[in-house]
Amino acid sequence: MSLEPDFVSALENQQIELAEDTALKLQEFAQTMWTWNESLNLTRHTTWERFVSRDLRDCLQLAPLLDPGEEVLDLGSGNGVPGIPLSILRPDIEVSLAESVNKRANVLGEMVNELQLPVPVFAARGEDLLEDYRFSTVVSRAVGSIAKLCTWVEPHWINVDRMLLIKGPKWIEERSDARHKGLLAELQLRRIASYPLSQDSEEAEGAILQIWPRGRQLTMQNS
Repeated sequence: MSLEPDFVSALENQQIELAEDTALKLQEFAQTMWTWNESLNLTRHTTWERFVSRDLRDCLQLAPLLDPGEEVLDLGSGNGVPGIPLSILRPDIEVSLAESVNKRANVLGEMVNELQLPVPVFAARGEDLLEDYRFSTVVSRAVGSIAKLCTWVEPHWINVDRMLLIKGPKWIEERSDARHKGLLAELQLRRIASYPLSQDSEEAEGAILQIWPRGRQLTMQNS
């Protein structure tokens, strides 16, 4: 297998450099996702430019924030982003996917099998899964507001060290809403990464938020 010229062009346009074996695996993931997308609506990012500038860019911002050996849960994985690319970019961490919609969970299971990745897929709501399993970090992208995610995880902080949320420019409004509802009273929230959503424009900015209980001393990166 060789790299698709359009994929290479998209990487160059976004000034992203990857080792060839990593790029090939990410290419295989995108092609597998697009194949399944024909029968089940998984993504609107069906060009190399959109995949690289949005999906991959988010994952590349998230990947350095995780420590070796971390047990990471992708909450509401949907089409497998960010969990599956994370497992490719960071083979030194343990990634699990939680997807409550059975059809999507089954497809995710097929995808990780096709890609030969050691990524468990749970057909369950993440908050139910956290009753029985422990993870160092819960990651989430395009699943719900800060308020909704804090509500889901609130009973389970004994089994989670922190959340890392990939958010768009409206995260400040979401934070205000969560504060108004009193959901951040016992939590700490810090923006630990910010980046333009497009290499060509800094008007729309993405952010990665770290949320964890007040008084808890984190030993992870950027804590």
